[in-house]
Amino acid sequence: MKNNEFSQKSDTYILVHGAWHGAWCWDKVIPLLQASGHQAIALDLPGHGNDTRLQSDVTLGNYVEAVAALANGQKGKVILVGHSMAGMVISQAAEWLGERKVSSLIYLDAFLPKDGDSLFSLVDATLKQFPPNTSGNPTLVEGIIISEDYKTNTVNPEMAEWLFYHDCSQEDKTFALARISSEPVAPLATPVHVTEHVYGVIPKYFILCTEGKDMDKTFLSTNVPCKKVFKLGSGHSPFFSMPEKLADVFCEIASELKK
Repeated sequence: MKNNEFSQKSDTYILVHGAWHGAWCWDKVIPLLQASGHQAIALDLPGHGNDTRLQSDVTLGNYVEAVAALANGQKGKVILVGHSMAGMVISQAAEWLGERKVSSLIYLDAFLPKDGDSLFSLVDATLKQFPPNTSGNPTLVEGIIISEDYKTNTVNPEMAEWLFYHDCSQEDKTFALARISSEPVAPLATPVHVTEHVYGVIPKYFILCTEGKDMDKTFLSTNVPCKKVFKLGSGHSPFFSMPEKLADVFCEIASELKK
């Protein structure tokens, strides 16, 4: 990336973390985007990271409200980036905000919904594309532990390292495993409501992590038309394993938007 290739008037990246994570997962990417002249902000979704809201009360609407409020606080347009679960969040936020505020949506190995899809329904649809797992390695679905009240879930810590960080450095594995948390169930079960004349007209880009161990997202990358699908030879957490390459893709998308 070339320093100051873009002016500070470029659209602001809003980076939205996936399930069980927090704004901390973007710590390596934000300085790289800023070094290229971009503005980039990450937030803790309600109940995650430094946000102390009770997770059992958190809804998809709460997630979307947090993203929309941050977007509306920025001058000019924003590029919403959603990792994994957050693909659902940025999709609904884009419907709320419209193309006057959102210049594009970037799905980082993420769930890309149509109207009426929930994360759970997309998981079911994706799993139907796969043959039975005979690899001997755990799948994400097998690694999820549901709380007694069914309001939150966690990932088995013995599986999380393989599922999310298998190609990351030991330093990054230690950093992440010390911070991953539980996740509210309600946002995962709630369908999004999006329209063709709002959500449908906002340009979408998909970054497919071809070495992901959690779930192959190839099917999801085709669920809704995208202007371009990029492929990274990384696991599910390229913000740790290859932040420079990930930031380069983000900047390439910004360049396309300026054409």
